[in-house]
Amino acid sequence: MLIDLRELLSGTKDSISVDVMLDMTAVDTGASVYDVVEKNPFELKVNKLGKNKLQVKADGEIVLDIPCDRCLNSVLTKLEFNIDQDMDFDDKSTEDEEQEEKDYIDGYNLDVDRLVFGEIMLSMPGKTLCKDDCKGLCLVCGADLNVAECGCDREVLDPRMSVFKDILKNFKEV
Repeated sequence: MLIDLRELLSGTKDSISVDVMLDMTAVDTGASVYDVVEKNPFELKVNKLGKNKLQVKADGEIVLDIPCDRCLNSVLTKLEFNIDQDMDFDDKSTEDEEQEEKDYIDGYNLDVDRLVFGEIMLSMPGKTLCKDDCKGLCLVCGADLNVAECGCDREVLDPRMSVFKDILKNFKEV
């Protein structure tokens, strides 16, 4: 959703408040794409701070379908975002970092989806688990160990220690 900021920048209005519904149906992190399961409308407020300076505030939440990091089962993950951004339209910096930070500004339009996307990326969990004691998948057959034990030999030894294992085997045979 694009919001036109010209009325604020021209001085005809001091603030605007818009009920926003996100257009995004998925979040692409670059490594994975997560479906948006639930998104609720939220209020976005834009206030004029001075000549060509604006403040954007919004609070909302979104629910993503993220697979468990151990067993790959679907986990509905609720992410909250709090936006409190100051924008200066007089700032003429040409550094790449500054331009990347303001990719949600296109001329005098505010792209709400891009603004929220940046906040969602900051609140993404480092690890997503379906439950704290998730056992994951068997490394040999791929069975879900939360459902049932598969009986595979999953002992993984450091290859550098295989010599010691052979020596221990020889002593057991005697």
